[in-house]
Amino acid sequence: MQKYVMDKLFKGMNSTSYQVNFWDGSSSHYGADRPTFILHFREKPNLLTWMRSPVVSFGEAYMNGAVDIDGSIEAVIQLANHHRDLVWKKGARPTKQKNSASKSKQNVAHHYDIGNDFYKLWLDESMSYSCAYFQTADDTLEQAQLQKIDHVLKKLQLKENETLLDIGSGWGSLIIRAATVYGVKAKGITLSAEQYQKTVERIREQHLEQQVEVELVDYRTLAKRGETFDKIASVGMFEHVGQQNHREFMATIEAVTKDKGLILLHTITQPFEIPNDPWIEKYIFPGGYIPSLREVVTLLPEYNFHVLDIENLRTHYARTLDHWSARFERSLPTIKSMFDERFIRMWRLYLQASAASFRTGNIHIHQMLFSKGINNDLALTRQHIYS
Repeated sequence: MQKYVMDKLFKGMNSTSYQVNFWDGSSSHYGADRPTFILHFREKPNLLTWMRSPVVSFGEAYMNGAVDIDGSIEAVIQLANHHRDLVWKKGARPTKQKNSASKSKQNVAHHYDIGNDFYKLWLDESMSYSCAYFQTADDTLEQAQLQKIDHVLKKLQLKENETLLDIGSGWGSLIIRAATVYGVKAKGITLSAEQYQKTVERIREQHLEQQVEVELVDYRTLAKRGETFDKIASVGMFEHVGQQNHREFMATIEAVTKDKGLILLHTITQPFEIPNDPWIEKYIFPGGYIPSLREVVTLLPEYNFHVLDIENLRTHYARTLDHWSARFERSLPTIKSMFDERFIRMWRLYLQASAASFRTGNIHIHQMLFSKGINNDLALTRQHIYS
């Protein structure tokens, strides 16, 4: 029965050619051409579990070694993305989770507090864990991440002595560069204890205590303080807010931004309002929600925000993930001394599956620039971004 059901599933996924080696020693070829990859089922699958959630079942089977892949993981995920209707719950709607402050901190710790030593192995020197910006195909990851930071800061049209808030400041690279290169007074906030500690170290090492600060605090506390900023950046954090908290996030930004101030929101998006990948939700980013572009844009006028620019960096993120994956694999000897095989297979799948999802357009990433109120004193063209 298991083989019959799995064979029927694979026959419906025919956008590429591939081979499946089943647990009983038999194999089947799907498609007319030479296989682009081979799936090896080492164990007979639990049929009820696979029917309930093929996405989670496949991810767990790969993590546990019950499924192996000869060839590209990305090719496997691209196949699944092209046949989303077969592996996804039809008509599923986003979970209406409410991320409380305590729950948000737990969710952030689950992913970001694995340890700075782990991330340092495969991120660039700036420890930037978000989409890089490639001006050429030959750019190194270090170049592209620095270009991304400058791309964000130039869009904000920073002026010396202005104040900048970075919501979800990671390991501090953006706020430190904003202060040292653009001459602003910068503050970052994060919920990750590991990121906070590293950012504090960096600030002290560069003697920037009078110009840069970081706080281990939830964004929702900001509105009560009365502190306001000329410019706001948020890079790769909005995905963790949760759909139910979108309005609270926007209200917070409205409260802490000065009139005519600029906000740069950099976030992963989906074409439609659908649930996140259930395997990603369970193992990688619990409590997260990837919004659609229209969800975000529709909210902005309600908070006196006026859209100035929207840019899609989808292919840049796929390229970024290629670099991360390659560095991850090169660092395996060290990673194996830190984590078990199941963890390694989980992260390999996460990085390569994410690259596949960006390449197939399953997910996108947008930078949205908007102002609080009408600002008629901004640059007339985008030339300042590229000069």
